[in-house]
Amino acid sequence: MKSLTILGSTGSIGRSTLDVVRLHPEQFEVHALTARRSVDVLLEQCLRFKPRYAVLEDHEAARRLDAELRRHRSPTEVLAGPAALLEVAQAPQVRMVMAAIVGAAGLEPTLAAARAGKRVLLANKESLVVAGELLLQALREGGGELLPIDSEHSAVLQSLPEQRERWASDVRSITLTASGGPFRQRDPAELRDITPDQACAHPNWSMGRKISVDSATMMNKALEVIEAHYLFGMPAAAIEVLIHPQSIVHSMVTYHDGSVVAQLGVPDMRTPIAYGLAWPRRIASGSSWLDLARVGTLQFEAPDERRFPALGLAYAALGMAGGACAVLNAANEVAVQAFLEGALAFTDIHRVNAHTLESLGGERAHDLGALLELDSRARSAAAARARALAR
Repeated sequence: MKSLTILGSTGSIGRSTLDVVRLHPEQFEVHALTARRSVDVLLEQCLRFKPRYAVLEDHEAARRLDAELRRHRSPTEVLAGPAALLEVAQAPQVRMVMAAIVGAAGLEPTLAAARAGKRVLLANKESLVVAGELLLQALREGGGELLPIDSEHSAVLQSLPEQRERWASDVRSITLTASGGPFRQRDPAELRDITPDQACAHPNWSMGRKISVDSATMMNKALEVIEAHYLFGMPAAAIEVLIHPQSIVHSMVTYHDGSVVAQLGVPDMRTPIAYGLAWPRRIASGSSWLDLARVGTLQFEAPDERRFPALGLAYAALGMAGGACAVLNAANEVAVQAFLEGALAFTDIHRVNAHTLESLGGERAHDLGALLELDSRARSAAAARARALAR
């Protein structure tokens, strides 16, 4: 039995992870489930999977969950607060940690799991974007493993040579595919008046609102370019992005001999999750089978820089000082939240991000404390710029 902690179990990745675990009760046991404040969903998960611990960041929500679990005579112990997140992330009896907390809030527990030598299943983009060098160092020191759960990076991993030492010598470039989101064919001049509900209506994937907006702006792909740089040791110039609206080809690797190896599958996050849980083996994910005859046509196109200016910010950040990627991520979180609250126009998300990166992207940060301080200043700067652009 492999013991598993899921950081962020009530989100889409956490739920999909439990869907896969449910198929293999003889292989996996759940040590801990965590959430921010989603009491009802976490209660249902605790009753179904019987984890040893349930953690809520919000103390009042934790008290409510504890009362409900006692009423159901559940053995699950409820913990609360950031320290409890770190505790379950690095617990000695845990083999794997699914890092699925959205945003920079997932950074510290992910680093803790890495230092403790866990297999880190990384669905939290921000851990690599904000602190890529620190996370890789923590993995080296702790002797842990890092397996990407993003469908694109999982596809790259599945398409690379098994021997890591061959990556630099054999591979010319990697290509991350992108659906293009709901506005792939929208006139860039019409994007300013996009509403949050329109931005969150993704054509292929069911995701949370923040990541749905990132998909609509293609900031999600910008962050994935940064992730790929750290995950696979590729220079920015060797990482390409290609729009593929069917979301069937999840990514590709181009070799020096001209060969292109790709991973295909229906758009279902349970596939890369199952790959990460069972690696280097493969297990059933619950996903449906790919029927290429039914799909019929696979389309590819280069991203339009006018429609998706966020992509350029990723390459710019990788060429700047060590803290630039953290600045970009922080600014985007603030800008997206302002947009979702109706305080910022859709196209002004990019303006906030570009302005903040230009202002603070030249600053360096060599440790976690400095990164978090820079993250805080970037958020303040982004919030000020968002207020200045407010409707």
